[in-house]
Amino acid sequence: MPFPGGLWWLLCCRRGFTLLRRDYGEAEREADGEAEEEEEASFELRAQGDQGSLEVSLSQPTRSSSGSERSLLVAEEMRSLIVEKGPGPVEDEPDALVKGWLQREMRGCMKTPWIRPRKYWFVLTPDSLDYYSSNEKGARRLGSLVLTSLCSVLWPDKQLYKETGYWSVTVFGRKHCYRLYTEHLNEAVRWVCAVQKVIDSKAPVQTPTQLLMRDVEEHRDSPEILEQIYRCNPILRYTSGPLYAPLLPFPYGSLDQSAPGPRSYTTLRDEAVKLFNSLQQLESERDPVPLMQGVLQTCLDLPPLVDEIYCQLVKQTTEPPAPGGQGDLHYWQLLTCMSCTFLPSPPVLRFLRFHLDRTENRFPASEMAKYACFIREALGKTKGRECVPSLEEILVLMQRQEMICTVHCPGAPACSVAISSHTTAEEVAQELVSRLGLSQSPNLFALYEQSRRREQPVGSATLLADVLTRFENLAGEDREQDPPCRLCFKHYGFLDTDNVPRDSLEFALLFEQAHEMVLRGYVPTSEETLQTLAALRLQSLNSDFSTHAPFPRLEELFPPHVLHARLPPLPHRPPAKCRGARLRAGLLAGGLWGQALAKQRAERDQRLRGRLREEGASTMAAIVEKWKLLQGMGRPEAMAAYVALVREWPGFGSTLFDVDLQASPVGAGPQRLWLGIGAKAVSLYKPGEPEPLDSFCYGRISSFGASDSSTFRLSVEDRDLLFETSQVDEIAQLLKTYLASAGAQRLPRPQEPPTSPPSLEPPVLPQGLCPAPGPWQHRPPVGSSHS
Repeated sequence: MPFPGGLWWLLCCRRGFTLLRRDYGEAEREADGEAEEEEEASFELRAQGDQGSLEVSLSQPTRSSSGSERSLLVAEEMRSLIVEKGPGPVEDEPDALVKGWLQREMRGCMKTPWIRPRKYWFVLTPDSLDYYSSNEKGARRLGSLVLTSLCSVLWPDKQLYKETGYWSVTVFGRKHCYRLYTEHLNEAVRWVCAVQKVIDSKAPVQTPTQLLMRDVEEHRDSPEILEQIYRCNPILRYTSGPLYAPLLPFPYGSLDQSAPGPRSYTTLRDEAVKLFNSLQQLESERDPVPLMQGVLQTCLDLPPLVDEIYCQLVKQTTEPPAPGGQGDLHYWQLLTCMSCTFLPSPPVLRFLRFHLDRTENRFPASEMAKYACFIREALGKTKGRECVPSLEEILVLMQRQEMICTVHCPGAPACSVAISSHTTAEEVAQELVSRLGLSQSPNLFALYEQSRRREQPVGSATLLADVLTRFENLAGEDREQDPPCRLCFKHYGFLDTDNVPRDSLEFALLFEQAHEMVLRGYVPTSEETLQTLAALRLQSLNSDFSTHAPFPRLEELFPPHVLHARLPPLPHRPPAKCRGARLRAGLLAGGLWGQALAKQRAERDQRLRGRLREEGASTMAAIVEKWKLLQGMGRPEAMAAYVALVREWPGFGSTLFDVDLQASPVGAGPQRLWLGIGAKAVSLYKPGEPEPLDSFCYGRISSFGASDSSTFRLSVEDRDLLFETSQVDEIAQLLKTYLASAGAQRLPRPQEPPTSPPSLEPPVLPQGLCPAPGPWQHRPPVGSSHS
């Protein structure tokens, strides 16, 4: 039997009052719980002004202490942080900074639209943020959030306002997070600014570990006092139990999830505790390398944790139960990897060096002492890394050895170079220049990263260990990559290509680089000349024609784009204009017509591939006929003839970049251009055309730089040229290289007085090396042009 309407109304109202009463009761109970938990805050924090005795005598926070003992500890440690407040009336707050009504989120009520957030009377004082049941005299204080320098406040979120109609004010404390809401933006901003001002006025909070680090530094010359400090403070020594709070202070609140990297993190405090658990797993790991790399990656993603990990490693390597055992050595090996990757802050660095000295003195000639010596030397060279060490580098560092890096040289055998975690590309390039006998060459050389998709120079200040880590990451992402990424030693800038001896290694490098330009289509010439170049390439590789000679693929002799240009263009089908035609086309594509169209496309692709094979066969036959005509030509003569044909193009010696010109300087010229950077001028070419559209000597260039990450600006006299390109840094780096080389040639000799102030001259470039990349905004010096 259905209930009468009045009875339904009565039940709904009673249910509603029950909900409100339970909500209010839960709010009071939660407030009481907050007060108790706030008083049970961790005793690890102390105000900077509080000075304790030398014997701090602190231990790890434990969960097994009784309630009375924990209350006693709280009373002693939190006395300077918690302000005692009674349930007095609201008007008796003489030091109130801001007062007002705010709505507080209770048990996720913002996610339930039928339950509105409850309003409370909030009062901000110089020590805390309190809230009351009302603003009447004698109202009960429901909760209090103690404000320290570690608290944080978030600004109102516009997206949340669009979803809920409320502006939020979020305050993070040690135990609690107050999420407050208001309907007015100016009121939310007023509260945020006031809370942030109170937080900024607080003295920095120090943990017992920081206080003990300071005591150790002050008494490092007193062995008896130091031993007493270590004996009375277990927090400085090895522990087998878990760590419930970090050793260093971290701000409360959640992390920014927009941080780089695919991993997601919680708060810094939680991540610090998790990392300590990971460190303890090292003791029993048979293969600790992946775990070590994970810890290093977390420190790279969250730089504030670097000091924390250093302190945790120092703690776990201080008085371990089995000095020199497997678990202890794993800690030292991770500490070695840390010292080659990150540099700690000055206070932690001083504490770490003291720990290394103490270990060497207590355990001389041990494995721990050897690691300590290695770490001390590494700390003097480490300047920061872009990537964490690769798995191979970690294995090498665990043995305190150097890595072997393979550098490929076109026209010469690959070179093996011993590098460390601190070796730069400039040092390796300089060693190769000396080893290959290129010190007297006027041209410039550099290391390049080569892959299947692109090639780019390595900046002189770049650490090769970071490059090898990138190679390892790319190999893991694309396991079918062929060929893999590698390092290559090549010409970087051509200052003089006419006087290179034909029997020298540099000429072989020049020949290989010219062949790469031909294959990439950066040498505009006739197809007949391209076939002759391919025949000369075969003569240089295999000498005279023979049916038994190894035959390379056509793509390694002849530019592939020339063959593709012979194929007929694909038929262009105009898009449907009306909506009905598009709908009919979509319906047909999903049925039998779609299968027929897919079959037609497959047949067309097969015909195109057959046509491409025919064109390739005819081209290869023509190349072989020209190869037969080179009977008796030696390898040096074939290489010289090849380079001579390529040098006929006026742009030979320039580095070409594919760019899109936003505003063409030649009127209705093409937008897709080649930007050629040479030793004497900067030129613009239409792709495939031998003559430049325009050329600017360096005397006409007033400035150049990057407008943004994909736009390069070149100011020529009274006009600005803007180029869209993905190689902004490479273009600016090469321009600066040529300007520096030109300035080095114009510098006065040492015995002559300088003709201009040194600050006006560009930096002198080291022989045979390229400069380090960086943020480019450069103006050429007056008189640096080459006519």
